[in-house]
Order: sequence, then structure tokens, then C-alpha cells
Amino acid sequence: MGGLKILPQELDFLNYRIVFSHPILVPSLINSIIITVVGTIINISLTTTAAYVLTRPNLTLKRPIMVFLIIMMLFDPGLVPEYIVVQKLGLMGSKWSVILVTAVNVYYLVIMMRYFEKVPQSIVEAATIDGANHIQMLMRIFYPLSKAGVATITMFYAVVRWNEYFRAGIYLTRKSTDTVLQVVLRQFVVLGDTVSILGQQNVFDYNALARADYSALKGATIIVAIIPILIIYPFVLRFYAKDILSGGIKE
Repeated sequence: MGGLKILPQELDFLNYRIVFSHPILVPSLINSIIITVVGTIINISLTTTAAYVLTRPNLTLKRPIMVFLIIMMLFDPGLVPEYIVVQKLGLMGSKWSVILVTAVNVYYLVIMMRYFEKVPQSIVEAATIDGANHIQMLMRIFYPLSKAGVATITMFYAVVRWNEYFRAGIYLTRKSTDTVLQVVLRQFVVLGDTVSILGQQNVFDYNALARADYSALKGATIIVAIIPILIIYPFVLRFYAKDILSGGIKE
């Protein structure tokens, strides 16, 4: 036993070459990126728009709408009605089946409403006098004064989208290349399905790829799955500032 070595003696990227040379993993990584980006944009657009509407003081039937949303949040209809709706809409096997199902999270909507309620009514009235419409007020007043809230919700939605594997494993079943990275990662790391990452022919031939260190290969696959979401954090953390409204409000 020579002890532990902090610095490796040599760099070996064999595991990463195996990961990126696999015919299924790279398309699944691209699918995960597409679902995360498009889904998060739709999430933020619908959530912030609904939060803006629900925080307007002259909204008709505001209380019944909020009661309905809270009931839908507390009493989830379940997977079976959701599956039937996706099937009736002809979205089975399509990325839109994963993107559109969770377009709005009521809990995140309530959080966004709390941020929008902090915007002083005097600023909204001044913008209305200047002729600003609702879209202009949302884009030029509420968004800039609620950057921390928008960044927080964006981070929440992006993480949920990136880690989605349950619905993807149910709805994206037509072709193996339509799956997402998290499904492949679960099959290989959690279930121990080495064939899914190494390939059936390589396992039968027991070549250099089949003789690779499975633990190191699992680690490389996990790193590939973690890096994209870690890239988002530096861009989001700069919006996490206290008293974000203090510099833009002059009463």
C-alpha cells in the first residue's frame, strides 16, 4: 500500500471518449438541453405573465381563480389522466409531451406573485400615465425590479427540467435516440445496466471498452450530466442580491 495520491500520475480521458462516442448518449444529451431550454423559456413566460395578471388590483374573479389554482396544486389529478391527455393530443414520442405537461408550477407562480406585489403602485400608475401598455410594464418595470425573483424561478425550473426522467421514460419511448440523458444515466448508474452505455457488441467481444473501469465510467457519465446545469449557476447567482428594489424606487 503506497498510500493515496492527491495528484494523478497521468490523465486518461478514455471514459469520456466512451461516453461521447456512444450513439445514444450524445443525442440524449442534446434532447435534454433542448427540453431544458425550451421548457424553461415557456415556464418563465407563462409564470411571469400569470403572476402579473393575478397581481393587478382590478382583476375580475381574482379570488376564484386563485382558489382554483391552489386546489389544483394541492389535489394533483395524477399520472393516468395526464397520460390520457398526452395520448389524445398525439404527443406520445414527442419532446412536447415533456415540455407542455409542466408548463406552470403553481408554487413558483405564488412566489413570483410575491415579488411582483412589492413593485409600488405609484410606479405602475406613472407608467400608465406615460402611455405604457401591459406588455411594456411587464418588460420594462416588473422584470427589472424583480430580477432576483425571475432568476430564482428560472433556476428552479431549469433544474427540474434537466433532472426530468420519469415522464421522459414514459412518453419518449418510440426510438432510443428520443430519450433524455437522465434516463440513460439512471439505467447505467442506478440500475447497473452497463450494456446501455458500453454497447451490446462491445460487451460480447470483451474488448478494451468492455474492460474499462465501470466506477470511473459511471463517474464520467455523472460529470457529463452535472456540468451543463452548473454552467447556469454563475449567471443566476449574480442576481441574488438583497434589497433589489432599493436602487430603483424613489417614493
